[in-house]
Amino acid sequence: MARKGYDFATPVRRVLIALLALVLIALFLFWRIDSPRAERMRTQMIDRFVPGFEWALVPVTQVSEMISGFQSYARLYEQNQELRRELQKMSAWKEAAVQLEQENAKLLAQNNVRIDPALTSVSGMVLTDSGTAFRQSVLLNVGQRDGIVDGWATMDGLGLVGRISGVGRQTSRVVLLTDPSSRVPVTIQPSGRRALLTGDNTPLPVLDFLEGIENVRPGDRVVTSGDGGVFPSALLVGQVVQASDGRLRLRMAADYDRLEFLRVLRSHPAELLEDAGALIPPGDAGFIGPMMPENPAAEDATVGSIGAGSDG
Repeated sequence: MARKGYDFATPVRRVLIALLALVLIALFLFWRIDSPRAERMRTQMIDRFVPGFEWALVPVTQVSEMISGFQSYARLYEQNQELRRELQKMSAWKEAAVQLEQENAKLLAQNNVRIDPALTSVSGMVLTDSGTAFRQSVLLNVGQRDGIVDGWATMDGLGLVGRISGVGRQTSRVVLLTDPSSRVPVTIQPSGRRALLTGDNTPLPVLDFLEGIENVRPGDRVVTSGDGGVFPSALLVGQVVQASDGRLRLRMAADYDRLEFLRVLRSHPAELLEDAGALIPPGDAGFIGPMMPENPAAEDATVGSIGAGSDG
């Protein structure tokens, strides 16, 4: 087995490390000497050697710039994420503002509806659409606690919607004019013809029992007539249209696709006249005018009986 040669690398490495340590210690001590001569020597050394190491500082400068750019990019990313969150919040606020604006416009439209000043109203919000394929109705968030009475008329910001049919403590149900059970007497203007608005589960109810159809034209205004005390009179219902089958129907003035707020009109029964003496003449007080002559035969018989009595 061959023997290894003498290892010269280890002693040389130890010597070099020792010399490097001594040089570093000497440099450190020299750099720490507080002397004008040492200060001048340090300045000369910096001026002599540091400019020559600019090539060595280029990678360090680039790495520093890269680190600064990465930090700037990280800050920009965080700002971008924050702006995205703020934009989402602003979008939500915008949607809420648009909804509030629409609700405000509908409430203002309800206030602008011209009705009889004697009629007061209670405004309610539509909770849900409880209509089915065979029944058209909605629910309101007002009921007995708000003084709602069964049978009262309801309107949106444009026209008549229906009537109250079923009242609970806090809610009430509104049967729409399109419901098959709805029957409303109406007047067509300007002809003044009367008709019966009948719901048939379609968006265009039928005008039945219409007299003088030749005087009615598509586009005529239709209002409630007040007959039978079902609804107050002169409430806007819609306009006359002619269907494809030739029948006259009604285009509703109310926006049935966006029923959010309804106005319940307080209706009062017609006043009964208790004292009719001032309006109806009194009972038969006898014949007024000249007396008619009596029957001559009866008169002769009476005279004859009187004469016979006097002779006796």
